[in-house]
Amino acid sequence: MSISKGDKLPEGKLLKPGANGPEEVAAADLARGRVAIFAVPGAYTPTCTNAHMPSFVKNADKFRAKGVSRVICITVNDPFVAGKWAADTGATDAGIEVLADGDGSFTKSLGMNIEGAGWVNGRSKRYAMLVNDGTVEELQIEESPGACSVTSGDSLLDLV
Repeated sequence: MSISKGDKLPEGKLLKPGANGPEEVAAADLARGRVAIFAVPGAYTPTCTNAHMPSFVKNADKFRAKGVSRVICITVNDPFVAGKWAADTGATDAGIEVLADGDGSFTKSLGMNIEGAGWVNGRSKRYAMLVNDGTVEELQIEESPGACSVTSGDSLLDLV
């Protein structure tokens, strides 16, 4: 069963690159204030790189202007890939935090995992949500991992 509007975010750990290696980020830290969270099936994949991330990069300041304190992207990749992808896509410069779910455990706890041949830890469904103090206010999920319409930065911004 996947997370739904009105649910609380589950506990879990994500990773980000740090000065001395990967640093843990508690999912509870994502739940403070009003936060936009979106997930991509994988860094450097075509739709994620060419459509999904750019839609949030161009809207990051608009989210903040509407009272969203953080914009966070979650990807089932290792933290070094996530960090490099964030820099390459302009997410870092836009203040978007790209967090790695290296083993896919947080994604699984959300019920947003998808499995496929050749994927070591699976991947994530493409989704976007607004979370307010840990509770999901809005949630949009793509039917196909190659689509980016209801989960785009523009679509989620319309729900803020």
